[in-house]
Amino acid sequence: IHKVLRISWLFCIFRYSPANKVWQPKRGKFSNKDMAKVQNISEIHPTLGFTEFDILERYRKSFHESELGRLHSVFPFEHIAKTVGLSDQHLGRRNIFSPCAKIALMVLKAYTGFSDRQLVEHLNGNIHYQMFCWIMINPSFPITNYKIVSAIRNEIASRLDIDSLQEVLASHWKPYLDSLHICMTDATCYESHMRYPTDMKLLWESLEWLYRYICRHCVELGIRRPRNKYRNVAESYLSYCKKRKRKASRTRMLKRRMIRLLEKLISQKDEIHRECGALLRYTQDYHKRLSIIRKVLVQEKEMFEGRKVSDRIVSIDRHYVRPIVRGKETKSVEFGAKVNNIQIDGISFIEHLSFKAFNEGIRLKDCIRMQQKLMNVRVRCVAADSIYANNANRKFCTKYGISTSFVRKGRAAKDEPLRKVLRSELSKERATRLEGSFGTQKQHYSLSRIKARNRKTEILWIFFGIHTANAILMIEKIRNKTAKAA
Repeated sequence: IHKVLRISWLFCIFRYSPANKVWQPKRGKFSNKDMAKVQNISEIHPTLGFTEFDILERYRKSFHESELGRLHSVFPFEHIAKTVGLSDQHLGRRNIFSPCAKIALMVLKAYTGFSDRQLVEHLNGNIHYQMFCWIMINPSFPITNYKIVSAIRNEIASRLDIDSLQEVLASHWKPYLDSLHICMTDATCYESHMRYPTDMKLLWESLEWLYRYICRHCVELGIRRPRNKYRNVAESYLSYCKKRKRKASRTRMLKRRMIRLLEKLISQKDEIHRECGALLRYTQDYHKRLSIIRKVLVQEKEMFEGRKVSDRIVSIDRHYVRPIVRGKETKSVEFGAKVNNIQIDGISFIEHLSFKAFNEGIRLKDCIRMQQKLMNVRVRCVAADSIYANNANRKFCTKYGISTSFVRKGRAAKDEPLRKVLRSELSKERATRLEGSFGTQKQHYSLSRIKARNRKTEILWIFFGIHTANAILMIEKIRNKTAKAA
């Protein structure tokens, strides 16, 4: 107790000077008599065993003992940064984050679930977060630009190669995994953060964007704004949105008006481009969005005439997202990335990722080959959903002597009771561990509604969310393996 009181008293009468890297007495708060005592104590403070270096060592010790420190020890950050292709810049201004720190920042974001702004605020004030990212931030000069997180995310996303990074992680975690001969696989959808799409919303967003840019171009060029029915349609759309019940006849009538107005606005914009295109400056995003709106118009006209449309656009911002029909009771259609995962001893790996719907049942052979490549162990047992139990997969598994969790077809074998027990165990393990891992990733690692703004960063978000969840599981596996070895 006396030692704690002495330490707290020293904190009250001393302040740290970063310039001279010494502890100096606070001025103007004590009498000269007391200051003489303080100066005497300050002269012998190295012998007290209480310096700023001791405090830092205590923080380091507490960091390594915490879950965050154990999570840090699980990832091979240097190997990942080298595989991604990140390197230190030798020219220009020195970067705050090293290549390893950039990878660590993405892991920290997936672990905490913070927004970019919240992550920077906590990074400035939490010394454990700073140690996780190998940086020390001066409290007098905190990081104020929260967009640095987005810049790092875009940099890594442009270089991301999922297969090579998963090989790095698999080789690092393999010594601590058991049951390498069992392959479990299933698919899930990681939804994008977007409003539920309807034809009316999509048409109105297109109209609003086109009209805004037509007005802007007319102001810049000093020409008269072309006439159209935008304001009338806007009033009708507002009235339509306020209705609690919308008749099909009114919906069809308003949709026809919006399609015709969209055609007219596109023709007016094309005319402005022809006459005054050389005087205007366009960005790459502008041309990209305009081409997407043209596709939306073509698709909406075809659907209005009663024809089916393939590769349908459901969002102008996320034009790469497609509707994925899942057939669930609560959610018949999902919008986001569909991912086919394999799981080895509770650790998930991405086998296939696509923003378009695909049949995961035909990918069982690829799942088995991928696991054998990652673990260098032949697969003997497969646990999968009933959608994987097609004839081609059954023949493949029979040919290579792989036991499955599929319901038996045909005549029973002599060892049917043993096979039945094995099928039951595999099905139970898949239903609990694999299905449970999807819920854990979505609830605790920011994968329920992905808020990334483009295709590459959304894939990066999913990758780090899945493998941060894996790393938390690896902490316990490494601890148990180490304890057994000791």
